This record gives sequence, structure tokens and C-alpha cells, in this order.
Amino acid sequence: MRFEGTSDYVATDDLKVAVNAAVALRRPLLVKGEPGTGKTVLAHQIAAAAKAPLIEWNIKSTTKAQQGLYEYDAVARLRDGQLGDERVHDIGNYIKKGKLWEAFTAPELPVLLIDEIDKADIEFPNDLLQELDRMEFYVYETKELVKAKERPIVVITSNNEKELPDAFLRRCFFHYIKFPDRETMQAIIDVHFPGIQKVLVQKALEIFYDVREVPGLKKKPSTSELLDWLKLLLHEDMPLEVLQSRDPSKAIPPLHGALLKNEQDVMLFERLAFMSRRNS
Repeated sequence: MRFEGTSDYVATDDLKVAVNAAVALRRPLLVKGEPGTGKTVLAHQIAAAAKAPLIEWNIKSTTKAQQGLYEYDAVARLRDGQLGDERVHDIGNYIKKGKLWEAFTAPELPVLLIDEIDKADIEFPNDLLQELDRMEFYVYETKELVKAKERPIVVITSNNEKELPDAFLRRCFFHYIKFPDRETMQAIIDVHFPGIQKVLVQKALEIFYDVREVPGLKKKPSTSELLDWLKLLLHEDMPLEVLQSRDPSKAIPPLHGALLKNEQDVMLFERLAFMSRRNS
């Protein structure tokens, strides 16, 4: 398989190299970058390009590595035993397969997405080292070895909220998705809004990148937020003059709720607007 991006996803040359290298090595592809830069969508697009099933494991702060392998429901078995249920004689009835088990035993080569691994406890990546390295694990309750016939394509995403252990990093092929430059962003917009007015996009991009560069901004708007903002501008039929006449460094952008996602940043722009009016 050679990944070259898809009609719905603009992949930079360095990202294509990273994906194809990870696939060739059959190493997990660890993708980091700002939220909203397309890390999760990348796994979907790799699966689409490879015509492979996608298995998603969305990580939360409470997720344990064991859940990715399997879980044994001893409580349910005890309850069924008290009720005289015949199912109790087969312990396999109380084993719940995890996402790694699904990926290892899938009938065709899947793409396994382990999404936002940095949300979990710091020990989570280390607890998966052996399973991701050997692509096998042992089920003690059923005395069964679950082993992948072929190593699945594994994509792991991280928002860089926590440092990952060195031993885990050594087993991955790493790629950092840089925030798109204007040319790449234009290509992304063209995919999502074919035929959109070029002057509108040009001015919207100027405002968007100016907003990102404002000192003291707590959360910079991402690619997905820019796309939402453009969709709103089109839906509200925003006159081009509103964007063209605006001074991005001094006033809050129109429909700013799509770009600014916390009150501190909104207040920052309001203060800039107030200072601009007072100094004019």
C-alpha cells in the first residue's frame, strides 16, 4: 500500500513519507500536533485509501491498557451461577474482547486507531509495550494465546498533553503534523468548499492567521475551527466588505464564536478593540 492522500484529505509530502514508512516497517505511527490538525481523520483516510476496516479505540482519562486486550466480567458470572444459568460453565461467555483483540483477529488487515493516548495515565503506554511489539497476548482465564496473523496498521494520536515514555517512543515511527501554511490551508479549503469565492478565502485567511498570532491567546484557532468559521460566513451570507474593512489587530472577528473558544480570548480581543477606540 502507498498512501498519497485522498480526495477528501490533503496530505503534505512529509506526512505521506511518514505513513508509508510506518506501514513498510509495520511500526505504530505516532502522530502529534495541535488539536484540530487532522490527526484522527488521518487514520480514517489511511483506512479508506487501503480499503481496510477501521477499528477505533478512543482513550479517556480512566482507560486502562487491559481494556484494549479483554475484560473478564466475574460479577456477571457469579450472578448467573447463583441463578443456575448454564452459560456459567463456559468462562468464554464472560470475556469481552478489546480493540486490540479485534484488530489481531480481524478477517482482513485493519487500521487500528488508538486516539489521544496522552489522555490516559502515564503508565498506559508502557502497559501496551509487549502487546504492540509482539502483536500477541495471553488470555489467562481461557488459556488462549491471541496472536495477529499479520501486523495491523496502527495509528496512535497525541495532543502532546503528556510526555510519552522513551521505551514506547522507540517502538513507534513518529511524525509531528505542523500547522498548515497558507498554501496548504488553501488546498484544504478547496477540498471542503469547492468553488468558494477566492477573495473571501484570501481575506478570511488573513484574519485567521492574524488571530493566531495575537500575543497572549490561550487557545489558537485550529484548521477545523477555520472550516467552521468559513461555513458560517457562507451560511450567513456575510458581506465581503465586513471582512475587508476590519483591522484584525484591533477588533473582534465577525462570528468569533467559531474561532475563539474561551472567555479569556474573547475578553482579550474586546480589550484590544477598546484600546484601539480610545487611542483613535
